[in-house]
Amino acid sequence: MGKQFVKKRGLTNSKMSNKFDRNKRLRKIQEENGAHSSSPSSSEEASGEESSGDAVEEVIYKEPSVYDNLLMKLGSSSESVADAFKMRQRQEEGRSDSEEEGVGGPESLSESEQEDDISGEGTDTESRNCTTEGTLQQPGSIGIREQNEDADSVASDTDEEHGLGLNGQPSSEASAHASSFHEHFGYNLSKEEVDDLSKKKLKYEWEVPAVDMSNCKWVGTGECFLKDDNLYSDYGLKPKLYKHWLDIYNKSGGNDFHSSKQRSFFSLCNSYRDILHSNKKPFYLKGQEEDSNIMETYLMHSLNHIFRTRDLVTKNDTKVAKNKVSAKEGILIGDAFLDRGFTRPKVLILLPLKSIALNVVKRLIRLTPDAHKVNVEHIDRFCDEFGTKKEEEDKDDDDASQNIRGTRKSNSQKSKPSDYQILFGGNNDDNFSIGIKFTRKSIKLYNDFYTSDMIVASPVNLHQKMTKAEENKEQDVDYLSSIEVLIIDHADIILMQNWSWLIEVVEQLNRIPSKQHGTDVMRIRQWYLDGYSRFYRQTVLLSYHPNPEINAFFNHHCANYQGKVKLACEYKGVLPKVLLNVRQIYERFNADSIEKADDARLEYFTKKVFPKIKDSIQGGIMLFLSSYFEFVRLRNFLKSQNASFCLLGDYTEPSDISRARVWFFEGKRKMILYTERSHFYHRYKIRGIQNLIIYSLPERKEFYPEIVNMLEGSHNMTCTVLFSRFDMLRLERIVGSAPAKKMVKSEKGVFVFC
Repeated sequence: MGKQFVKKRGLTNSKMSNKFDRNKRLRKIQEENGAHSSSPSSSEEASGEESSGDAVEEVIYKEPSVYDNLLMKLGSSSESVADAFKMRQRQEEGRSDSEEEGVGGPESLSESEQEDDISGEGTDTESRNCTTEGTLQQPGSIGIREQNEDADSVASDTDEEHGLGLNGQPSSEASAHASSFHEHFGYNLSKEEVDDLSKKKLKYEWEVPAVDMSNCKWVGTGECFLKDDNLYSDYGLKPKLYKHWLDIYNKSGGNDFHSSKQRSFFSLCNSYRDILHSNKKPFYLKGQEEDSNIMETYLMHSLNHIFRTRDLVTKNDTKVAKNKVSAKEGILIGDAFLDRGFTRPKVLILLPLKSIALNVVKRLIRLTPDAHKVNVEHIDRFCDEFGTKKEEEDKDDDDASQNIRGTRKSNSQKSKPSDYQILFGGNNDDNFSIGIKFTRKSIKLYNDFYTSDMIVASPVNLHQKMTKAEENKEQDVDYLSSIEVLIIDHADIILMQNWSWLIEVVEQLNRIPSKQHGTDVMRIRQWYLDGYSRFYRQTVLLSYHPNPEINAFFNHHCANYQGKVKLACEYKGVLPKVLLNVRQIYERFNADSIEKADDARLEYFTKKVFPKIKDSIQGGIMLFLSSYFEFVRLRNFLKSQNASFCLLGDYTEPSDISRARVWFFEGKRKMILYTERSHFYHRYKIRGIQNLIIYSLPERKEFYPEIVNMLEGSHNMTCTVLFSRFDMLRLERIVGSAPAKKMVKSEKGVFVFC
């Protein structure tokens, strides 16, 4: 008999737990039936071809996969083998013979979901080739409609529509018409490709102007895919989703969706590349429209991904069920039926605050077509828990003006900047998570994570769950094992919380789970079993500004095999927003590397700056620092010098803050240390400043004019700023990109702005 040929994929199954070993399951079937075979068979070969001994010649020999062996075994056996295989499945899943067999584990339709699953709507053009209600309980009634059966139907959701061959790989003939979903997840990486991805340093080789952002451009790795050829009228969206989105766009006043920012950003998302958008103007800084458009786009991409995933699973469920009934010589199993991961959740959205999560979920519900949201379960509970709560006035008012002038808290809140009031005017809880499941006619909030399609959570909450799982072995976070789309919105706010927790959460994604969780092993995609799923996960990272930590995360924790796209911008700076006529003196210090920059900064301060203020009679010196690490080092240094100072740090008690502000204003303390994180959460107005020393520039550019303008009322006001070439990202946002480049390269080390 001639040799059969299939692609050998990835690592061996030795990396997997035995619970996910297909070979083990195959051996059980062989032992039970006492049948063995000595020749390999292609997963695409029919049972009749195998029994007749016909040879199929190919160019290159590849080792047969487990699926090939399984098909060979079942195809060469009698019908009793298929029955024995069904019995073995029932035994392994803990079901009796009297129970009717469902198809496909947790991602398949359960008995209670038959009438309600999003993919079970047989008459809907969005759910082509899916079973009608209850058909999985009645195999004899299952039928698959041919593509030309219904003249009024949109093109059927078949493998051919998406350019898939029988082995699940995109076919060459239909590659131009294949959806990016099937192209991305249908491709199987080899071990050599994975090794190359792990070693290769990506280069950004192309650039395209960003829509409605004249100072920005998109740059990407690999081949440029942003072409305005408009091959598809739906831009890669499922037709019903596209129609619903277009209706919303038109009702909101839009008139050219093709040229819109939403369509442009959706093209990026639909490419399934990793994306870094680091110039997203947030809603609380007069960027409501832009923020809303970006949110709307990534939510529509998430819905598209979830709906396509469920359609594929349901379509395969139908095919498997039909073949189990109609095929007399076995069960048709092949790579085309690999359609799932270890667990059901496929989309994870990480957000910093409940108030932001409230807006995201509400917009998600609005973007869901009406047919799929006849009922939104637990919506009242959600609005109560994530909405604004009427609480009693906080007795520990963090505004020291209450001690100085006796003002009421309501007045102090009104004195805060408008962006502060908008951002923190809602529910500021940063500990939350919610599972969301989409069915045929409803959206289920507060769904169990393992049966959810999407999880919306904060890094704080997931990190707590991970910690509990480490302490209690009965708990786990395996629902994070099969995330295929990760969206991190408002990353700049998460930076102000705890960035290291976010990193730990992302590192937990796409790991081999500790338990099987009822998954049908025979339907898991091979690249999941090989441990390659992190190379398929798309990460969309959205932030108000770039940052070294954000860039490092994007470089080292986003490894999508498709490549990366990021936004590169030029900045005008915020110096015109400084309202006072104050000389701002920028002093550059030298640092050999970014690792030595912190030490070089402290050394410059201790040798060049501190001697000038140590013996000065004048007080009113405020030291502004961007990080708590710098705060601790400077505090320890000042203690060693017996300096007169007080603290406004990240963890300073409200009573101590009130006292410190009074002491500084009255001149009882010569210096005050103030951190950016403390300013972000409280926005104190410090009075009595005569000399401002910005030890390190703030990450948030709007803080710079706020801090400098605090010098108002001073007689001999001065402002000194320390920087190095490694502060380029912050520097260009404040003074402008062009001046910043000159300042880091100039032979001079001192620069003055008035």
